[in-house]
Parts: sequence; structure tokens; C-alpha cells
Amino acid sequence: MVENTRPVTEVAAGILLDKNGCFLLGQRPEGKPYAGYWEVPGGKIENGESVFEALRRELQEELGIDIRSSQELIILEHDYPHAYVRLHVSIIRDWNGTPRGCEGQAFSWEPLNAEKPSVQPLLPAAWPMLERLKALLA
Repeated sequence: MVENTRPVTEVAAGILLDKNGCFLLGQRPEGKPYAGYWEVPGGKIENGESVFEALRRELQEELGIDIRSSQELIILEHDYPHAYVRLHVSIIRDWNGTPRGCEGQAFSWEPLNAEKPSVQPLLPAAWPMLERLKALLA
């Protein structure tokens, strides 16, 4: 196994689950790596922030919502060409507001029980998150 020698970017990702058994995916906007790919919302954890604080800030910026709580799902790492990321993935069931694309991004509510999301392509790191979520809730 090859050891990572690149800097690690810490990222908080939040899987929003609604009462209908659907989760939210957002499309990466133009100008970002992997523009047009679909992902779980979130972003970089700033110095001094907890995962929850980063999630709260990122989802307010991206979706205009205020999360009230989260549940840790999984921590995973992925080596993208532009960055080596450690993703702290949480499930979010409780928030105030209605999600909207504050950065002009499209988003899609996807049924958890579907074999695969209706939107493509998904970021490679999104697949293990969704597999873990489905296994947990099965």
C-alpha cells in the first residue's frame, strides 16, 4: 500500500435526509474541479472549526439552510488529481429553511431506495458515502 505524501484537505459533507426517504445531491458549479459532477453538499473545514461548525457554515452558504443536528456516518479518504481529501460525512435530518442553490448550482432530491441516483456523473467519493448510508438504513 502506497502512503499518501500529499497534504490532506479536511472536508465536512452532509447527507440531508428528508421525511420522504430522499437525500440531496448538488451539482458542482463551473469553475470548480469536477464541474458538472454531482456531490453531497459540504466543503472544507476551516482552522479551529469542528465538523458540525463547518457543516453548518457550508450548508448555510450553499443551500441557505440552518442545520440543527447531525449524526456521523463515516470518515473516508479519496485521492483526487487536484487534492487528497479526508471526508467527514454526516447525516442531517433536522434543519430550518428550504434548500435552494445559493451558488447557482442545481440540486436533486434522490430516493434512498433507488438502485442509483437519477443524476450523473457522481463524484467518485460520493459512492462509498451512499453505500454506507444505504447499509446503515437497510
